[in-house]
Amino acid sequence: MILHVTSIGLLACSLYAQAPVNPGLAAVRQFEDRVAEYMSLRAKLKPESKPLKPTPSTEKILAHEHELAKRISAARADALRGEIFTPEVAVEFRRLIAITMHGPDAPAIRASLIRAEPVWLKALRVNHLYPHDVPLQSTPPSLLLHLPSLPRELQYRVVGNALVLLDVGADLIVDYLPHAIDPVP
Repeated sequence: MILHVTSIGLLACSLYAQAPVNPGLAAVRQFEDRVAEYMSLRAKLKPESKPLKPTPSTEKILAHEHELAKRISAARADALRGEIFTPEVAVEFRRLIAITMHGPDAPAIRASLIRAEPVWLKALRVNHLYPHDVPLQSTPPSLLLHLPSLPRELQYRVVGNALVLLDVGADLIVDYLPHAIDPVP
């Protein structure tokens, strides 16, 4: 009898250990882990940058942002597209965006993207500055509600049909997901 109960317990543990993992949830966790790794690196590099005193000078503000961006870029010299938006993460983000873009909020999201005058860049490059002369298109709040939240130093931005992960304090493109959003007419 003891052997039989033990066998059942072992079988139950074995089945539990092999329970399928929700791939969407696993991808979101992977994304959050990679964002946390980036933020950890950023935190290590940020103290080296001197805090900027309040100033109306655009040049001083840009120089300060670019100093942090240079430090991050040097530390991530080999960064490639897809290191945060990995293939698994990309599938999940495209799924979440597609659900949102075809759901009840879709007309409002499309109207918001059109009103914000869609931004198109010839090329997006990871670990490069977001061009300061190109406007930042806001991401509709109803779309943001369906994506994982970000630390305040990072934002999602829509550029063409790509979803960009932008470090706003450094004006740095951390990663991007091409073909994430259906083209807006």
